[in-house]
Amino acid sequence: KGIRRSGKSTLMINQIKNLLENGVEINEILYVNFEDPRLINHLTLDLFQTIKDVYLEYLNPKGKPYIFLDEIQNIPSWEKWVNKEYELKLSNITISGSNSSMLSSEIASSLSGRYLSVDVYPLSFAEYLSFKEIRINSGLELVNKKIELNREFESYLKEGGFPKLIEYDAGQKTNLLTTYKDSILLKDIVARYKLKEFTKLEEISAFLLSNSGISQSTNKLKNNFKISYDTASSYIEYLIKAYMLFEINKFDYSLKKQHANDKKYYSVDLGLSNIFRVPNLQTRGDDLETIVHLELMRRGYKIYYYKTSNNWECDFIVEKNNEIVELIQVITSLKDEVTKKRELRPFSKVIQELNLKDVKCTVICEDNEINETYDDIEINIINIKKWLLNL
Repeated sequence: KGIRRSGKSTLMINQIKNLLENGVEINEILYVNFEDPRLINHLTLDLFQTIKDVYLEYLNPKGKPYIFLDEIQNIPSWEKWVNKEYELKLSNITISGSNSSMLSSEIASSLSGRYLSVDVYPLSFAEYLSFKEIRINSGLELVNKKIELNREFESYLKEGGFPKLIEYDAGQKTNLLTTYKDSILLKDIVARYKLKEFTKLEEISAFLLSNSGISQSTNKLKNNFKISYDTASSYIEYLIKAYMLFEINKFDYSLKKQHANDKKYYSVDLGLSNIFRVPNLQTRGDDLETIVHLELMRRGYKIYYYKTSNNWECDFIVEKNNEIVELIQVITSLKDEVTKKRELRPFSKVIQELNLKDVKCTVICEDNEINETYDDIEINIINIKKWLLNL
């Protein structure tokens, strides 16, 4: 599951190719895309069985078939048919969807223990380089290819990581991203939730995506856009379910306080963010923070932000296996002493307030790697490209 155009269908096709290479007969594989225009007026639960019956009649697979169902969220109550196929051991099923509600608590309950969920994001920086056939396997290659790497990093910050964009010329990329944005808003939100007011939705999405990393409350959005609280809350929920936006809580040992505090919102892709932005807007620090947030999600961490009692902010509190393992600050550079003090001083305060032990403290920036001690806390300062490439 993941945002449109992130590569879910390609992963399915690759899985089909692997099956064929491993000896599975082609007539034992069925692939259905539920956004095929020919199916548009037939998106009901009966469609599943109709397609399968025709497939069985005409292709007559020998064993249990492999069925791939793409953009399955377009069929209401799809999980009932999938669950039946699983219970009766009739098919091997792979599904994809562009809305997180496709695996809501009710659906997860009906398929409990019977599925493996894979989140698909736009390309990471490492994947972006791989698509461009640039290999960086060591710190030495990082230095030797510095100019090329810097150029590609700037492109990645500007264009984002949707795979198809790499095939397009610079002049066509903005148009393609605009069609992605319109498709997500119109198909995954307006049509799905039967919204009558598109303008406010687009305005709110533009505001949150162009200000990726912003701390915001529903009340602030309600007042800024002159809409009701329920509408503001719903629009945020829709953007999150369509994977355009991610929400993180301010960390607190009280779950009640976590839910009450302002959230921070991050864009799924900087390419989408940039089509909403006005020219010459200085957002580099926020963009680096957005990239780090996405990478932490890819690596499977649970993420929070934190503000100390004296209002010092820690960009990310990183949790793994119910334990806080790292505190992270993201900044363009620490060369300015005032900036350095502002970014380093929260570490000791966070550790004290949250009573943390053996927690790693990291600053991710565009400077060279170095270890620093501040307020008796050992801090690892690492270059963002090196961190993204896991070198």
